[in-house]
Amino acid sequence: MSELDKEYEASLKSIETENKIDRIFYRPIGFRIARMLRGTGITPNMITVISIFVGAAVGFMFYHDNLTYNICGILLLVFANILDCVDGQLARLTGIKSAIGRILDGFAGDIWFASIYIGFALRLSHDYGTDWFFALAVLSGLSHLVQADKGSEFQSLEQVEAKHKEMKYGINKFFYFLYRWYTMLQVKATPTLQSMLQNLHAKYGDNIPENIRVDFRKQSRHLMRYIDLLTFNGRTMVMFVIVLTGQVWAYYLYEIIVLNIVLAIVMRKHEKMCASFLG
Repeated sequence: MSELDKEYEASLKSIETENKIDRIFYRPIGFRIARMLRGTGITPNMITVISIFVGAAVGFMFYHDNLTYNICGILLLVFANILDCVDGQLARLTGIKSAIGRILDGFAGDIWFASIYIGFALRLSHDYGTDWFFALAVLSGLSHLVQADKGSEFQSLEQVEAKHKEMKYGINKFFYFLYRWYTMLQVKATPTLQSMLQNLHAKYGDNIPENIRVDFRKQSRHLMRYIDLLTFNGRTMVMFVIVLTGQVWAYYLYEIIVLNIVLAIVMRKHEKMCASFLG
């Protein structure tokens, strides 16, 4: 393996959990951009903020029932996701990492999709003369918040709460409050995972051995065919087809019904996997 290949692999979260489309398309582009930005003084958080603005503009593009606007929206969303790859890869290449940066990066996608749901609702309310589509937008947004993964591997609620209490008041504490709320939802929905975390932290503290982390990720691979549907790529492949055909109402149904069923399946299988670590 060449030095460049080693550097590229080091820029990834973990080779076992990378989405196939990410490995083929987004990550290689993100890696090249991250290498160019290294040493320029541009930080990962700066890239994250730019991606938020780029992704938020997609809602305006999808509001228009116009093929040119819609294609521009698709390209903007693709670009926003490239930037989302860049910030993480730049952080790993430079060592410039922060808990807030990771959390902000996780919520960036929620902001993109919130703008899209609102854009769809405005478009449909204009077409059909009713504001009921905003109720579907809210349900889709809540579904997205629950479905999206913002967590840190093997981080417990107690650790998140302790970190939140230590922080000074400001925008960072606000984002950590949102992350704390999200973690509380995860705790209630995944009791077996929480038991596993408690056992690991009781035995190893914060220094959980790397071989356990790797084994956990490897066992998670059989869930990837379901999890991939909940990722950016899984969502947008369906979204782009729906947008280009003009039937944007259908995406609400996909988000609220189909993806929540997929989430329920993933959670059940994941809890079963965590039980094997307790065994």
